[in-house]
Amino acid sequence: MPANRCELSSPSQGAPQHDDPVPSLTSLSLRPYEPTDRTPLLALIDADRLPGQPRATAAMLVRAMQGSAAQEDPWWGEYGPPSVQVAVDAGGALVGAVSCARRAEDDAGLIQWLHCREDAAVAEGLIAHALTALPPRPVEAFQFATALTQGLEALPVRHRPVTRAALERAGFAGERLWRYMRAELPRPELPRAVGLDIVDDTERRAARRLRVRREGRTVAEAVVGPPVQGIGVLWWIEVCAEARGRGLGRAVLGSALAALGDLGADQVVLYVDDDEPPGGERDRTAANALYQSAGFTEVDHLWSYSLHRGAATPGRTRSVAPAPAAPRPGA
Repeated sequence: MPANRCELSSPSQGAPQHDDPVPSLTSLSLRPYEPTDRTPLLALIDADRLPGQPRATAAMLVRAMQGSAAQEDPWWGEYGPPSVQVAVDAGGALVGAVSCARRAEDDAGLIQWLHCREDAAVAEGLIAHALTALPPRPVEAFQFATALTQGLEALPVRHRPVTRAALERAGFAGERLWRYMRAELPRPELPRAVGLDIVDDTERRAARRLRVRREGRTVAEAVVGPPVQGIGVLWWIEVCAEARGRGLGRAVLGSALAALGDLGADQVVLYVDDDEPPGGERDRTAANALYQSAGFTEVDHLWSYSLHRGAATPGRTRSVAPAPAAPRPGA
């Protein structure tokens, strides 16, 4: 076997044991990504594509392999360049791929993305390789959105149950982050906000901020991201306390979706951080009701994962980063 290849091995003996049997690994080998892998790798990535997500392109793959995504640049600045390894079967077919990176400050590891057509043996082998290749420090998985998606930040657990199970077998603990929703455009039945202006957003690259101003101050706003392959994203919507209860949130939502339509979007996605029970500080019951009444449907719930090993660096665990598309109750 060539020196730059290695056999995929089973998870380490120190990983937690589960009652379910661990699938036996087929004869696979691992090697660094090569330019000739581009077409089969894009097909592998698209096999996991969710409704409301763009098809992976060569340009998107280049950006993802550089560790950059427009909405996540500040986070990626903490990590070195990713290392992408591909798994091939005995016949030379590409059957899996994993991207890993190290955080410069403390050598903590990151599994940036992993695709395997939900083959359990390949998923477990790729995760085992990542844990071997990364330093013996804490490892996070599916923590950031990448350039391969339209803001999709974590693992869609209903669509990727095999990958989820493989992570758990390897000892990773999951945390629910987002409710992922989408809707078709246009939505002509929604009202529009009066007195609204649109400006460039200073926090997200190429994003647009819609503002409703009264007496010189902003009382409601929304932030939308430019469409990718006809898919827009609603990043944020908020109504100040004194302006709630008058339907302004619904009108701003209607204006935001209309703005995306004007930019060429024929569908829109959003992410709601609704992991807190009703009655909590971040209760998103009202937000979910608003979106559902406006035609949004749930696609999946998104989870991130972490594995604690070695010495953790205090205060370095990443919390929720993207601003949620969640209006305050009473909007």
